[in-house]
Amino acid sequence: MRLRGKVAIVTGGSRGIGRAVAEAFCREGAQVAVFARNPREIAAAVREMKIISRKMPLGVVCDVSDHASVRRAVRRVAVKFRRLDILVNAAGVQAPIGPFAGNRMDEWEKNIAVNLFGTAHACRAAIPFMAKRWRGSIINFSGGGATSARPNFSAYAVAKTGVVKFTEVLADELMPYHIRVNAIAPGAVNTAMLEEVLRAGRRAGENELSDAKVRAKRGGVPRELAAELAVFLASGASGGLSGRLISAPWDGWNKWDRRDIKKIMSGDALKLRRIKA
Repeated sequence: MRLRGKVAIVTGGSRGIGRAVAEAFCREGAQVAVFARNPREIAAAVREMKIISRKMPLGVVCDVSDHASVRRAVRRVAVKFRRLDILVNAAGVQAPIGPFAGNRMDEWEKNIAVNLFGTAHACRAAIPFMAKRWRGSIINFSGGGATSARPNFSAYAVAKTGVVKFTEVLADELMPYHIRVNAIAPGAVNTAMLEEVLRAGRRAGENELSDAKVRAKRGGVPRELAAELAVFLASGASGGLSGRLISAPWDGWNKWDRRDIKKIMSGDALKLRRIKA
């Protein structure tokens, strides 16, 4: 088991990709704490995870957009288990969908509050506990327009781009503490966000809507692929890798060895960078 003895927090862990990550961590021997806002969803997720986990998962009601709520939740986990090794920021929202000029700004601000500030809140609360032990792995979820324009999803794209830059900055700052920070681009996974695109119809744009209809029929990228990448990034197999945005379906990470990681870390591979004309 690659995560035996590790304590991990997974925000947004009651459903979607976060749920897949939490389950994968349970199978790999980690003590998992699932953070989410809905008590019923948390209870259902924990109940089902008991079947695959040797350690009782912990469900914690937490609103990642509220720093005080996050701080209390993270401290509860770190104190209860006397350590914190892994943080996965998988909580996210997609709305508003549609041209920016027609977006409600309260929905725009909520998106940034959950996707970007939620990630920052969890990191801020977790870092002191990791730094005390001089080790840790933080895994953020990006994608969704972070590396290219995504019309009609402006808030989501901006927030996820911010997550990538935040990942790069934090990786440099935490290097002396041996805390690694990476981001995952999960690919076009079929989650509740797909249903939101279908309901939005024309507001999502012709390309997005067409792609969503195809994925609804044929299926998207398996969420388990992103979960397996999260296991890789949380384990010693990815030692030395930090500050990178890694695509679950496209980057061939499951074949990387120490030499590959050293080569990646020697340059600007898998980072957001301006390309000269």
